[in-house]
Amino acid sequence: MSDAPETDPDCDASRPDRRRFLTLLSATGVAGIAFAETLWALAEPHGTITKEMVAKAEQLAGLEFSDGERDMMLKGLADLRDDFDKIRTLALANPVAPALRFEPARAPAAKHAQKPLRLSRTPMPAVPSDLEELAFLPVTQLAQLVRKRKVSSLDLTRLYLTRLRRFDPVLHCVVSLTEERALEQAKRADRELAAGVCRGALHGIPWGAKDLFAVKGHPTSWGAEPYKDQVLDRDAAVVRRLDEAGAVLVAKLALGALAMGDVWHGGKTRNPWNPEEGSSGSSAGPAAAVAAGLVGFAIGTETRGSIISPCTRCGATGLRPTFGRVSRDGAMALAWSMDKIGPIARCVEDCAAVFHAIEGPAGSEEPVADVPFNWTPDLDVRRLRVGVLAAAFETKPEKEQEEWREFDLATLKTLRSLGIELIPIKLPDLPTDALSFILTVEAAAAFDELTRSKKDSMLSRQDVDAWPNTFRRARMIPAVEYVQANRVRTLLMRAMERVFAGLDAYVAPTFGNATLRITNLTGHPAVVVPNGFRKDGTPTSITFTGRLDGDAELLALAKAYQDATGFHLRHPTLKAQGNIGK
Repeated sequence: MSDAPETDPDCDASRPDRRRFLTLLSATGVAGIAFAETLWALAEPHGTITKEMVAKAEQLAGLEFSDGERDMMLKGLADLRDDFDKIRTLALANPVAPALRFEPARAPAAKHAQKPLRLSRTPMPAVPSDLEELAFLPVTQLAQLVRKRKVSSLDLTRLYLTRLRRFDPVLHCVVSLTEERALEQAKRADRELAAGVCRGALHGIPWGAKDLFAVKGHPTSWGAEPYKDQVLDRDAAVVRRLDEAGAVLVAKLALGALAMGDVWHGGKTRNPWNPEEGSSGSSAGPAAAVAAGLVGFAIGTETRGSIISPCTRCGATGLRPTFGRVSRDGAMALAWSMDKIGPIARCVEDCAAVFHAIEGPAGSEEPVADVPFNWTPDLDVRRLRVGVLAAAFETKPEKEQEEWREFDLATLKTLRSLGIELIPIKLPDLPTDALSFILTVEAAAAFDELTRSKKDSMLSRQDVDAWPNTFRRARMIPAVEYVQANRVRTLLMRAMERVFAGLDAYVAPTFGNATLRITNLTGHPAVVVPNGFRKDGTPTSITFTGRLDGDAELLALAKAYQDATGFHLRHPTLKAQGNIGK
């Protein structure tokens, strides 16, 4: 099992097998960029397309045509290039999705009504003489203090703004503070409580947004130099939903440029447990800020690991919900068929409270699943049918990864001690690694204008696996191969339906197996929680994966494990000089 990678697994092209594949077929364009697109790349702009160019393109695509067949193709290919030109006269904004829409293989929605959120009954904490001691409390406890007016939202907001300023020079997790907006929201939250109005579990709680969500009047940089001064005249749907819930937005938090890794236009976001290493990505800022006690909770996104990986590195708790449960309106698109929005917090029940506030239709054009989310914190998890990816736990790790195995096996022991029967399962035997270019084909289309304008040269990272080169390689893939990959994706979805037949969830090591890759393609939800600390003091994690739309049961299982272990209660002790106390 490997540690959380420095490069965001959303677009990890560093492994030799994947790099060979991407070099041959490239990392793709979108459906509609046909075989002729390869020729477009080989030909001078508006120059003649020749048989020799066709032959070169065949080599990239792994095809072979006769000389006569090439002759017959030439006029049609020139016509296609003219069609490309016509399409490129249109300004396609990043959020405009293809007409072919991905839909998980969900079962028909059960006839259940949405119930009010009900949280665990926990004693209200005492108000400390030094409010700094509140910084690491979970939302569920902060909410009690604010609701009972033991602590004001304004004081809590000022506390987190102060901590953001103090520790950002160490962590590089803040893109911009939304101070004026936050103070106004906090004052409103306090006025409403004084008048007997409470908007719910998040009322008055400060939070941070990954800086790919639009916030009216504030820069939305997408972590990348070409967009660092971009101001979008709207609020993203998730921002509107949290405004309605009474939450207080205090900061836009760093993401790796265009949702890759932890390197952005302001530097490299750091791990609060060890600032010598990055926080992983691409939800680098949200995970670091939550773990460091700089916000009550944060909102991140995942396409292929961008919540799971930084939460692992930083010791936070994260929910990647079922695909399509949270509106992506107003969020930067990386891959329309894979992007998911979810909460990052200090405990599982915090994630449940935040998810309750943001999930469901949001009045935008984008279709969002209307499925009830009924959180049951005291669910008897012995009633759940839980699988275990047995082979992944049995694999003998390399010497430097033995600590991970020790913690993972202890996780299984804890689950069994809770009375949970673990049912061995196997994942589908399909070439899922070869489907990785589905993500990069959509990403290349989402940032087509960036590539063609040559503004991709402004990005800090310019290595072989960085976005600029990945987007350029992407132009070489035939549309047929993109469609074929999605047909295999259909087989994968059907195979995962069979895996989940009779199951509510399964447990697997976070890395070192195909779970992360497969379930991001199929849209299944996952919860990642810390499950130990290595000798160097940095955290490890375990991942629970649920059936489609089984987010509530999945969270209940993760909560039961978390309550039985308490790893989430530990936190780093930051010093302004950048040293870490364990």
